[in-house]
Amino acid sequence: MTQDELKRAVAEAALAHIRPRLEDDSVLGIGTGSTANYFIDALADLRGQINATVASSEASAQRLKQHGIPVFDLNAVDRVDFYIDGADEANPYLQLIKGGGAALTREKIVAAVAREFICIADGSKLVDTLGAFPLPVEVIPMARSHVARELVKLGGDPVYREGVVTDNGNVILDVHNFMIPAPLEMEKRINNITGVVTNGLFALRPADVLLLGRESGVETLHAR
Repeated sequence: MTQDELKRAVAEAALAHIRPRLEDDSVLGIGTGSTANYFIDALADLRGQINATVASSEASAQRLKQHGIPVFDLNAVDRVDFYIDGADEANPYLQLIKGGGAALTREKIVAAVAREFICIADGSKLVDTLGAFPLPVEVIPMARSHVARELVKLGGDPVYREGVVTDNGNVILDVHNFMIPAPLEMEKRINNITGVVTNGLFALRPADVLLLGRESGVETLHAR
């Protein structure tokens, strides 16, 4: 199977995972990126049964609307029942690196609200230790150089993602050569740097379920 076929398979598995539990007033949180896009496209078959979604990016909101699926501001709903999103890396504890699409802050907000966070990814995203994928950090523009210096002190090699402005009007530093054996501690340390909006570690709020696409089929993992 190609990577796209694996992504489509996990997107369809996510829909099958939540479909028996969908109710008339269910609210779905929708992530950002290529795998999430496959889920949005699969969700189109249920457009008449989906009364409310919350999107983690303007791009996802637009894709949902194109399918005729209602999109609400997070402040207009009192809960999010399921949040479905991809990941750039996941470890066996279902702690993640996210933010390759520069939507990490809104993704983290929706994940924090969600009752159940379902991560969908192809098998290549599962690793023993996070960090081979550069860690995105969203930064207030005027603090970019300061934050970069602090990240160097932590042992990373931050690179400014040129030409990228987040939906929140901020910039991204991608931290290379930065293996992360203790994601919980590192998430807190980076977030405490003045000028950081948030970083792409999802360890304080990991996924509840990881649907992993493999050649043999979709594997379901739960946090250890």
